[in-house]
Amino acid sequence: MSKLPLFVTFLAVLAGPIRAEVPQVVTDIAPIHALTAQVMDGVGVPELLVRPGLSPHSYALRPSQARALQDADLVVWVGEGLAPWLEKPLASLAGGSDMLELMEAEGTVRLAYRGAEDVLAAAAGPDDHGDHADHDGHEDHGDHADHAAEASHEDHDDHDGTAEGEAGHHHTGAYDPHAWLDPQNGSLWLGLIAEHLSALDPEHAETYRANAIAGQAEISAAVEAVTEALRPMQGVAFVSYHDAFQYFERRFGLTLVGTVTPGDATDPSPAQLAQLRDRLADLGVRCAFAEPQFDTRLLQAAVAGRDIPILELDPLGRAHELGKGLYPALIRDLGTGFAACVGG
Repeated sequence: MSKLPLFVTFLAVLAGPIRAEVPQVVTDIAPIHALTAQVMDGVGVPELLVRPGLSPHSYALRPSQARALQDADLVVWVGEGLAPWLEKPLASLAGGSDMLELMEAEGTVRLAYRGAEDVLAAAAGPDDHGDHADHDGHEDHGDHADHAAEASHEDHDDHDGTAEGEAGHHHTGAYDPHAWLDPQNGSLWLGLIAEHLSALDPEHAETYRANAIAGQAEISAAVEAVTEALRPMQGVAFVSYHDAFQYFERRFGLTLVGTVTPGDATDPSPAQLAQLRDRLADLGVRCAFAEPQFDTRLLQAAVAGRDIPILELDPLGRAHELGKGLYPALIRDLGTGFAACVGG
């Protein structure tokens, strides 16, 4: 009788159990990459498509990124509203992958796109926001949402109701896709990412879930710090180049009174730019915010001749090292950036 099978069995025992490969995960933007990296910490590293210095509204995939999509087990992305260019590559290259489209995830706070008239109306008086946000009526978020409430502040959480798209805007979908700027969503999404990864890789499920809980605690701490830092900004009027920050504004009670471009970053008409200039004088604007992803010339034209400083806010976290720490650092940085409007 041959001893070879026994020898092979002996080697297999020494080698231990065969480990499943870590899931290959692709993410769209740096904040989502950071949330995913937090969940995968100690297990694997996700791939990022759009670097923080670039705009996710328009982008062309590199060949290496197309291959990453083909090989992906899981794709985590905000959604078509943020990156309409990504929908076709996902269908053609990653059709067999697990897809987590965060804007469509149960429990995500979603706000309707705003037009200039909506921003002005909000600036003119109190708004309980009840008709601008949507939770899809999803009350049972499961275990993955247990810690999301830690990142929320109830005095800014009146987001029930139905969101409607605004006619005449050249955006895709009814909802503003910059939803990662509400830390309540970031906290929720950590749990969702952990559950998707646990289903793909049960061997590491305990690690994924523990990492998500740790990340939620970091977001909660960031929210607490930002809430305190922004107290001097309550009621202070400001404008921004791009309407990217309404989730952050509503979570922390800030007062935007105008933007150069809407949430989908389309160029304004001369009439819209003139309307913004008029608003600066009428509403006592204290400062204007630019973004590193966009040319500031239109914003400079809007504030020309007025004593309104232009400051910078980055919704994508370009200043930070890619990885798990980027998301809570981004939330803290936005708090610091807004507070700078009043010298905070």
